[in-house]
Amino acid sequence: MDKRRLGGSDLEFLPIALGGIVFGWTADEAMSHRILDAFVDAGFALVDTAESYTYWAPNSRWGESESLIGSWLRKNHGKRDRLLVATKTTTLSRERLRSAVEGSLARLGTDYIDLFQSHRDDRDVPLEETLSTYADLIREGKIRCIGASNHDAARLAEAAMVARDNGLMPYQSLQPHYNLLERPLFEGALEEECLRQGIGVLPYYPLAAGFLTGKYRSDADFGKSIRGASQTVTRYANARGFAVLEALDAEARKHGTSNATVALAWLLHSKSITAPIVSANNLGQLTELLAAAELKLDAESLSALDKASAA
Repeated sequence: MDKRRLGGSDLEFLPIALGGIVFGWTADEAMSHRILDAFVDAGFALVDTAESYTYWAPNSRWGESESLIGSWLRKNHGKRDRLLVATKTTTLSRERLRSAVEGSLARLGTDYIDLFQSHRDDRDVPLEETLSTYADLIREGKIRCIGASNHDAARLAEAAMVARDNGLMPYQSLQPHYNLLERPLFEGALEEECLRQGIGVLPYYPLAAGFLTGKYRSDADFGKSIRGASQTVTRYANARGFAVLEALDAEARKHGTSNATVALAWLLHSKSITAPIVSANNLGQLTELLAAAELKLDAESLSALDKASAA
């Protein structure tokens, strides 16, 4: 497996990122630590979280996912340089952004964050204010580089112009919602802007919240997990969604692997994608997801998946 560079930054890693959204939600502290152990021991490095993860879970708290990653780092002092930590905030004014970074540093128990991201665009705050605050934090050694999440093409272009005109670091990465069933959200203007700027792309929900694994095929299946009962998953239960599952079934049989592995490998064949962000509730799931980094799909397989998933 070859490492990939994130945009124009100096961050390089194998092309699967671990999503911390399940830490403190569907994976408790012990399992979260086992997953992190296995992820790093397999040679992977980028773990993505957010200050807001996983406040919605029962008995959870603000920054729970960051805190669990922090407790793992405290147990594994010698592995900090093997882990690239990415987190994010929606608070983009100078004062709130500084406060968010300090809070994340404290919960993670680290002196620096490798990738700090603007979780959502905030049009009430001038881009120059946000980017200049990031520049100060980079000079102070608190963050290494910056990225964006849920930004459209026009705002990415504007941010690049503001950075260039003011001598500031531009966004090096983007987290878009992108998978076989959500192609129009990214393909087109947004993907073209990322390619134009050389922005690294880290898609979230690469398995459509689990639907593309094939575990949700009937009404009964949707009640078997927390995510399955959500509208995020049930809205894919239509003719197109099941057609994509049939194509994944066929390719999984052809390559002797799982639907999830194939769906991620499809993403990794795109010239714009750096690494999809995947979440695992257990070690078996993690092994299946990491296998995508080594699966090479032939032109026939890619064409079949493209056809089945065409909007």
